[in-house]
Amino acid sequence: MSPSITPEDPTRGILNPAAGLQRSFELHRHAPAPDLARLVDWHWVVRWSLTAPFEQELLPHPCVNLAIEAPGSAVHGIGTRREVVRLEGTGRVVATKFKPGGFFPFAPLPMRRLVDSVVPLVEIFGGAAGPLERAVLDQPDDAVAIRAVEALLRARKGPEDAGLGEATALAVRAQEDRDIHRAEHLARIAGVSVRTLHRAFERYIGVGPKWIIRRSRVQEAAERVATGAPVAWAALAQELGYHDQAHLIREFKAQVGFTPAVYAERCAAARSKGGPPGVNG
Repeated sequence: MSPSITPEDPTRGILNPAAGLQRSFELHRHAPAPDLARLVDWHWVVRWSLTAPFEQELLPHPCVNLAIEAPGSAVHGIGTRREVVRLEGTGRVVATKFKPGGFFPFAPLPMRRLVDSVVPLVEIFGGAAGPLERAVLDQPDDAVAIRAVEALLRARKGPEDAGLGEATALAVRAQEDRDIHRAEHLARIAGVSVRTLHRAFERYIGVGPKWIIRRSRVQEAAERVATGAPVAWAALAQELGYHDQAHLIREFKAQVGFTPAVYAERCAAARSKGGPPGVNG
Protein backbone atom coordinates (compact mmCIF):
# COMPACT_ATOMS: atom_id res chain seq x y z
CA MET A 1 0.00 0.00 0.00
CA SER A 2 1.28 3.49 -0.79
CA PRO A 3 1.52 6.24 1.83
CA SER A 4 -1.38 8.25 3.13
CA ILE A 5 -0.78 12.01 3.13
CA THR A 6 -2.51 14.65 5.23
CA PRO A 7 -3.83 17.81 3.56
CA GLU A 8 -2.24 20.08 6.20
CA ASP A 9 1.23 18.50 5.99
CA PRO A 10 1.44 16.65 2.67
CA THR A 11 4.40 14.52 3.73
CA ARG A 12 3.60 13.92 7.39
CA GLY A 13 3.86 10.22 8.10
CA ILE A 14 6.24 9.67 5.16
CA LEU A 15 9.83 9.25 6.31
CA ASN A 16 12.50 10.92 4.19
CA PRO A 17 9.89 12.22 1.73
CA ALA A 18 12.46 13.72 -0.64
CA ALA A 19 13.61 10.24 -1.63
CA GLY A 20 10.13 9.23 -2.75
CA LEU A 21 9.27 12.52 -4.41
CA GLN A 22 12.23 12.11 -6.75
CA ARG A 23 10.71 8.93 -8.16
CA SER A 24 7.93 8.74 -10.73
CA PHE A 25 4.89 9.07 -8.48
CA GLU A 26 1.58 10.68 -9.20
CA LEU A 27 -0.73 11.33 -6.24
CA HIS A 28 -4.25 12.72 -6.29
CA ARG A 29 -6.58 13.22 -3.34
CA HIS A 30 -10.37 13.35 -3.66
CA ALA A 31 -12.81 14.65 -1.06
CA PRO A 32 -15.45 12.15 0.07
CA ALA A 33 -19.13 12.56 -0.70
CA PRO A 34 -20.80 14.79 1.92
CA ASP A 35 -22.76 11.92 3.45
CA LEU A 36 -19.51 10.02 4.15
CA ALA A 37 -17.35 12.96 5.25
CA ARG A 38 -18.01 12.21 8.93
CA LEU A 39 -16.17 8.90 8.53
CA VAL A 40 -13.80 9.38 5.59
CA ASP A 41 -10.90 11.85 5.48
CA TRP A 42 -10.38 11.51 1.74
CA HIS A 43 -9.81 9.09 -1.09
CA TRP A 44 -6.35 8.92 -2.62
CA VAL A 45 -5.02 7.51 -5.87
CA VAL A 46 -1.35 6.77 -6.51
CA ARG A 47 0.22 5.78 -9.81
CA TRP A 48 3.86 4.91 -10.27
CA SER A 49 6.24 3.90 -13.01
CA LEU A 50 9.66 2.83 -11.74
CA THR A 51 12.74 1.57 -13.51
CA ALA A 52 14.03 0.05 -10.25
CA PRO A 53 12.29 -1.12 -7.07
CA PHE A 54 11.85 1.51 -4.35
CA GLU A 55 11.14 1.09 -0.66
CA GLN A 56 9.45 3.90 1.24
CA GLU A 57 9.34 3.98 5.03
CA LEU A 58 6.22 5.24 6.76
CA LEU A 59 5.17 6.24 10.25
CA PRO A 60 1.43 5.49 10.00
CA HIS A 61 -1.44 7.65 11.16
CA PRO A 62 -4.10 6.33 13.59
CA CYS A 63 -6.47 5.39 10.81
CA VAL A 64 -7.59 2.53 8.60
CA ASN A 65 -7.01 2.53 4.84
CA LEU A 66 -9.01 0.52 2.32
CA ALA A 67 -6.77 -0.09 -0.68
CA ILE A 68 -7.87 -1.50 -4.05
CA GLU A 69 -4.87 -2.74 -6.02
CA ALA A 70 -3.64 -5.69 -8.03
CA PRO A 71 -2.90 -8.10 -6.64
CA GLY A 72 -4.25 -8.13 -3.12
CA SER A 73 -6.91 -5.54 -2.29
CA ALA A 74 -7.15 -5.25 1.47
CA VAL A 75 -8.05 -3.27 4.54
CA HIS A 76 -4.94 -1.96 6.26
CA GLY A 77 -5.42 -1.46 9.98
CA ILE A 78 -3.57 1.06 12.09
CA GLY A 79 0.14 0.31 12.03
CA THR A 80 1.85 0.91 15.35
CA ARG A 81 5.31 0.18 13.94
CA ARG A 82 7.34 1.81 11.22
CA GLU A 83 6.35 0.29 7.89
CA VAL A 84 8.23 -0.29 4.66
CA VAL A 85 6.29 -0.28 1.39
CA ARG A 86 8.00 -1.77 -1.66
CA LEU A 87 6.97 -0.53 -5.10
CA GLU A 88 8.24 -1.72 -8.45
CA GLY A 89 7.30 -1.60 -12.10
CA THR A 90 4.05 0.22 -12.81
CA GLY A 91 0.93 0.24 -10.72
CA ARG A 92 -2.09 2.05 -9.35
CA VAL A 93 -3.80 2.09 -5.97
CA VAL A 94 -7.28 3.49 -5.36
CA ALA A 95 -7.69 3.88 -1.62
CA THR A 96 -9.83 5.38 1.10
CA LYS A 97 -8.34 6.90 4.23
CA PHE A 98 -10.80 6.84 7.11
CA LYS A 99 -10.82 9.22 10.02
CA PRO A 100 -9.73 7.82 13.41
CA GLY A 101 -12.61 5.50 14.25
CA GLY A 102 -14.18 6.05 10.84
CA PHE A 103 -13.97 2.40 9.85
CA PHE A 104 -15.86 1.25 12.95
CA PRO A 105 -19.32 1.20 11.25
CA PHE A 106 -17.98 -1.10 8.52
CA ALA A 107 -15.84 -3.49 10.59
CA PRO A 108 -17.26 -7.00 11.15
CA LEU A 109 -14.67 -7.55 13.90
CA PRO A 110 -13.31 -5.59 16.88
CA MET A 111 -11.16 -2.65 15.82
CA ARG A 112 -8.35 -3.85 18.05
CA ARG A 113 -7.98 -6.94 15.84
CA LEU A 114 -7.23 -4.73 12.83
CA VAL A 115 -4.24 -3.08 14.51
CA ASP A 116 -0.97 -4.06 12.80
CA SER A 117 -2.98 -6.24 10.41
CA VAL A 118 -3.68 -6.34 6.69
CA VAL A 119 -6.97 -8.11 6.08
CA PRO A 120 -8.01 -9.26 2.59
CA LEU A 121 -10.98 -7.31 1.31
CA VAL A 122 -13.13 -10.45 1.05
CA GLU A 123 -12.81 -11.08 4.79
CA ILE A 124 -14.34 -7.67 5.48
CA PHE A 125 -16.91 -7.31 2.69
CA GLY A 126 -17.56 -10.91 1.71
CA GLY A 127 -19.03 -11.53 -1.72
CA ALA A 128 -19.11 -7.82 -2.53
CA ALA A 129 -15.30 -7.62 -2.50
CA GLY A 130 -14.70 -9.25 -5.88
CA PRO A 131 -17.15 -7.11 -7.86
CA LEU A 132 -15.81 -3.96 -6.17
CA GLU A 133 -12.23 -4.82 -7.03
CA ARG A 134 -13.10 -5.47 -10.67
CA ALA A 135 -15.18 -2.30 -10.90
CA VAL A 136 -12.30 -0.21 -9.58
CA LEU A 137 -9.37 -1.85 -11.37
CA ASP A 138 -11.19 -1.96 -14.71
CA GLN A 139 -12.15 1.71 -14.46
CA PRO A 140 -9.44 4.18 -15.59
CA ASP A 141 -11.50 7.17 -14.44
CA ASP A 142 -10.57 7.70 -10.79
CA ALA A 143 -13.75 9.61 -9.95
CA VAL A 144 -15.92 6.78 -11.25
CA ALA A 145 -13.84 4.21 -9.38
CA ILE A 146 -14.22 6.17 -6.16
CA ARG A 147 -17.99 6.31 -6.61
CA ALA A 148 -17.99 2.51 -6.70
CA VAL A 149 -16.13 2.41 -3.38
CA GLU A 150 -18.53 4.89 -1.83
CA ALA A 151 -21.54 2.90 -3.02
CA LEU A 152 -20.23 -0.15 -1.18
CA LEU A 153 -19.57 1.87 1.96
CA ARG A 154 -23.12 3.19 1.97
CA ALA A 155 -24.50 -0.31 1.53
CA ARG A 156 -22.35 -1.73 4.36
CA LYS A 157 -22.46 1.06 6.93
CA GLY A 158 -23.73 -0.13 10.28
CA PRO A 159 -26.16 1.69 12.57
CA GLU A 160 -25.30 5.02 14.14
CA ASP A 161 -23.32 4.87 17.38
CA ALA A 162 -23.60 7.78 19.79
CA GLY A 163 -20.05 7.48 21.08
CA LEU A 164 -18.25 7.32 17.76
CA GLY A 165 -18.36 11.01 16.90
CA GLU A 166 -16.96 12.05 20.26
CA ALA A 167 -14.15 9.49 20.07
CA THR A 168 -13.18 10.69 16.59
CA ALA A 169 -13.19 14.34 17.68
CA LEU A 170 -11.03 13.56 20.70
CA ALA A 171 -8.57 11.57 18.59
CA VAL A 172 -8.22 14.45 16.14
CA ARG A 173 -7.68 16.85 19.03
CA ALA A 174 -5.02 14.54 20.48
CA GLN A 175 -3.18 14.80 17.16
CA GLU A 176 -3.49 18.54 16.70
CA ASP A 177 -3.58 20.21 20.13
CA ARG A 178 -0.01 20.65 21.36
CA ASP A 179 -1.26 21.57 24.84
CA ILE A 180 -2.35 17.94 25.26
CA HIS A 181 0.71 16.01 26.42
CA ARG A 182 -0.84 13.06 28.21
CA ALA A 183 -3.98 10.95 28.15
CA GLU A 184 -4.98 12.55 31.47
CA HIS A 185 -5.25 15.93 29.72
CA LEU A 186 -7.56 14.51 27.08
CA ALA A 187 -9.68 12.72 29.69
CA ARG A 188 -10.22 16.00 31.54
CA ILE A 189 -11.37 17.65 28.32
CA ALA A 190 -13.79 14.77 27.75
CA GLY A 191 -14.98 14.85 31.36
CA VAL A 192 -14.31 11.13 31.88
CA SER A 193 -11.75 8.96 33.63
CA VAL A 194 -8.61 7.86 31.79
CA ARG A 195 -9.89 4.28 31.96
CA THR A 196 -13.20 5.24 30.33
CA LEU A 197 -11.40 7.23 27.64
CA HIS A 198 -9.06 4.34 26.91
CA ARG A 199 -11.97 1.89 26.57
CA ALA A 200 -13.69 4.22 24.10
CA PHE A 201 -10.55 4.56 22.00
CA GLU A 202 -9.97 0.81 22.00
CA ARG A 203 -13.59 0.22 20.94
CA TYR A 204 -13.86 2.77 18.14
CA ILE A 205 -10.27 3.30 16.99
CA GLY A 206 -8.25 0.28 18.13
CA VAL A 207 -5.41 2.11 19.89
CA GLY A 208 -5.28 4.15 23.08
CA PRO A 209 -5.05 7.94 23.40
CA LYS A 210 -1.48 7.81 24.71
CA TRP A 211 -0.28 6.12 21.54
CA ILE A 212 -2.00 8.69 19.33
CA ILE A 213 -0.42 11.58 21.23
CA ARG A 214 3.06 10.03 21.06
CA ARG A 215 2.81 9.16 17.37
CA SER A 216 1.64 12.63 16.39
CA ARG A 217 4.53 14.30 18.25
CA VAL A 218 7.16 12.13 16.60
CA GLN A 219 5.57 12.64 13.18
CA GLU A 220 5.84 16.39 13.68
CA ALA A 221 9.47 16.16 14.79
CA ALA A 222 10.30 14.01 11.76
CA GLU A 223 8.52 16.44 9.46
CA ARG A 224 10.60 19.33 10.74
CA VAL A 225 13.85 17.42 10.34
CA ALA A 226 12.96 16.41 6.78
CA THR A 227 12.63 20.05 5.65
CA GLY A 228 16.33 20.61 6.24
CA ALA A 229 15.74 23.63 8.46
CA PRO A 230 17.80 23.82 11.68
CA VAL A 231 15.96 22.31 14.66
CA ALA A 232 16.41 23.59 18.20
CA TRP A 233 15.88 20.24 19.88
CA ALA A 234 15.55 21.45 23.45
CA ALA A 235 12.90 23.99 22.43
CA LEU A 236 11.09 21.45 20.25
CA ALA A 237 11.08 18.91 23.07
CA GLN A 238 9.45 21.45 25.36
CA GLU A 239 6.94 22.46 22.69
CA LEU A 240 5.91 18.85 22.08
CA GLY A 241 5.53 18.09 25.77
CA TYR A 242 8.60 15.94 26.47
CA HIS A 243 10.41 16.07 29.79
CA ASP A 244 13.65 17.07 28.08
CA GLN A 245 15.62 16.75 24.86
CA ALA A 246 16.90 13.28 25.76
CA HIS A 247 13.30 12.05 26.19
CA LEU A 248 12.40 13.29 22.69
CA ILE A 249 15.48 11.66 21.17
CA ARG A 250 14.68 8.30 22.80
CA GLU A 251 11.09 8.42 21.62
CA PHE A 252 12.12 9.47 18.13
CA LYS A 253 14.57 6.60 17.78
CA ALA A 254 12.05 4.09 19.18
CA GLN A 255 9.48 5.00 16.52
CA VAL A 256 11.57 6.09 13.52
CA GLY A 257 14.45 3.66 13.98
CA PHE A 258 17.17 6.32 13.87
CA THR A 259 18.28 9.11 16.15
CA PRO A 260 17.23 12.56 14.92
CA ALA A 261 20.84 13.30 13.89
CA VAL A 262 21.10 10.17 11.73
CA TYR A 263 17.66 10.76 10.27
CA ALA A 264 18.64 14.34 9.38
CA GLU A 265 21.73 13.03 7.56
CA ARG A 266 19.65 10.58 5.52
CA CYS A 267 17.13 13.28 4.59
CA ALA A 268 19.94 15.63 3.56
CA ALA A 269 21.45 12.90 1.39
CA ALA A 270 18.11 12.35 -0.34
CA ARG A 271 17.65 16.05 -1.01
CA SER A 272 21.11 16.49 -2.48
CA LYS A 273 21.86 13.20 -4.21
CA GLY A 274 18.60 11.40 -4.70
CA GLY A 275 18.90 9.35 -1.52
CA PRO A 276 20.88 6.32 -0.45
CA PRO A 277 20.21 2.99 -2.18
CA GLY A 278 17.69 0.53 -0.76
CA VAL A 279 15.41 1.57 2.08
CA ASN A 280 15.01 5.32 2.35
CA GLY A 281 14.00 6.69 5.73
